[in-house]
Amino acid sequence: MLAKSSPQAPFAQSVLKWYDQFGRKHLPWQRNKTLYGVWLSEVMLQQTQVVTVIPYFERFIKTFPNVTELANASLDEVLHLWTGLGYYARARNLHKAAQKVRDEFNGIFPTSFEQVWALPGVGRSTAGAILSSVLNQPYPILDGNVKRVLARYFSVEGWPGEKKVENRLWHLTEEVTPTQYVSDFNQGMMDIGAMICTRTKPKCDLCPLKKGCLAYKNESWALFPGKKPKKMLPERETYFLILSKNGKVWLEQRENSGLWGGLFCFPQFESREDLLTYLSNEGISYYQSWPSFRHTFSHFHLDIYPIYAEQDNIQIEQENRDWRKVMEKPTEYKPSLSSAVKYWYDPRNPEQIGLAQPVKNLLMQFVRNHYG
Repeated sequence: MLAKSSPQAPFAQSVLKWYDQFGRKHLPWQRNKTLYGVWLSEVMLQQTQVVTVIPYFERFIKTFPNVTELANASLDEVLHLWTGLGYYARARNLHKAAQKVRDEFNGIFPTSFEQVWALPGVGRSTAGAILSSVLNQPYPILDGNVKRVLARYFSVEGWPGEKKVENRLWHLTEEVTPTQYVSDFNQGMMDIGAMICTRTKPKCDLCPLKKGCLAYKNESWALFPGKKPKKMLPERETYFLILSKNGKVWLEQRENSGLWGGLFCFPQFESREDLLTYLSNEGISYYQSWPSFRHTFSHFHLDIYPIYAEQDNIQIEQENRDWRKVMEKPTEYKPSLSSAVKYWYDPRNPEQIGLAQPVKNLLMQFVRNHYG
C-alpha cells in the first residue's frame, strides 16, 4: 500500500515540476495545514467540487476550530452547517469520527495509517491523502481525478467501480507515486485531473504527462475511464405537508440513518389522498397545492408534491417539545403521523438544525409567501 517510485522517475518528475509551476497551493485547507483541517476538507471533497466546498469548510473551521469542539457539538449543529452540501452520511460519519478521536486518542488526530483508515467515513484513499498531505507519509491516493488520469495514461479499460479495475488502478498509483515529496505529487495528480485531464474537453496540449499518455497517443481520451453500466433510475413520489401555525411550520426529525438521516423534514405521505384524509381528520378544510419538483438521489428520482395548509385549533407547547425521532422505513417515505413529533419551526428565527435541501428551499418559499 506504499508508494514505490522515485521523484526522478519520468512520471513523478513531470507531475512534480508541473505542480511547482501551476498547482493549487492556496486553498483554505492548504494554509497552516493540520491533520484535522485536511481530514475535514477531504471528507467534504468526496463527490463535491472545490468551489462548492470552500465556503462550507470555512464555516466549519470557524465554528469548530479543532476536532474536540466538533466532537462536543450536537449532531444537529453539524447537520445545520452541512445543509446543502449533500450526501449527509458524510456529516454523520464526520461527527462519529470526531468523537472517536476525542474518546480514543485524547483529541489528538492519529498519525497511523491503520488508525486513520479505521475512522468512520474514511477510506484508503482519504487516509492516504490526509497523511501524505500533512506529514508527507508515502501513501498513494486514488480519488476520482487520479483514477481518470491513470486510466487515460495507461489505457485502463473498464469502469473503475468494478473491483478488478479499481485494483489495477491501485497498483498503478502505487507504482508511480514517489516515496519523497508525496504531498506535492498527490496534490499535483488531483490538480491535473481537476484542471487539465477533465471529464470533457481535456487540455491535453497543456498536460505534463502527454508524452507517455496512451489515450493522447491514440486520441482515445473519451473512452477512459470506462462508463458505469447504465440503468434507469426508478421514479418515486411523495407528498410534503407544509403545515403552518402562527407563522411557524411543523417539522419532524428523522432517524440517524436512511433517507435524510438526522435531518428535519416535513411530514410525508405516500399519496395525495392520504394527506387530504389527514387534513380532513384534523378539521382542516383549506389547503393549497404548491408547484411540484424533482429531487434526484444517487439511486432514484423523488418527485415531491408540496401541499400547504394552516392549523389553528391546537396549542403550541414550545417549551415541552418531544424530541423523539421518526423512524425511517426503507420502503416508505413518510413517518407515522400518529407517533410523529410536532416541532414548530420558526423560519424567521431559525434554530441551528439540519434541513434536507428540498425542505430548506420550501421554507424559503414559505417566508417569501408570508413575509415578502
